[in-house]
Amino acid sequence: MREMLEFLTRALVEDPDAVEVEELEEDGDLVFEITVDQDDLGRVIGKGGRVANALRTVAKAAAVREERRVLVDILD
Repeated sequence: MREMLEFLTRALVEDPDAVEVEELEEDGDLVFEITVDQDDLGRVIGKGGRVANALRTVAKAAAVREERRVLVDILD
């Protein structure tokens, strides 16, 4: 799942080498923290948060297979 989020995020930004996706586990939930270059932050969040919500939706759909709860945070 981490690889999927990293692939999707790299496709969105202009500086794909700056993309980092960290996977953490908190209280049984998977937490993915996405870090991008400051100039690409708006591309990953999107207008009104639409792109960020789409990334979260894809991650949650993938988590259904593993029967886990997933949270996606975009760090600035």
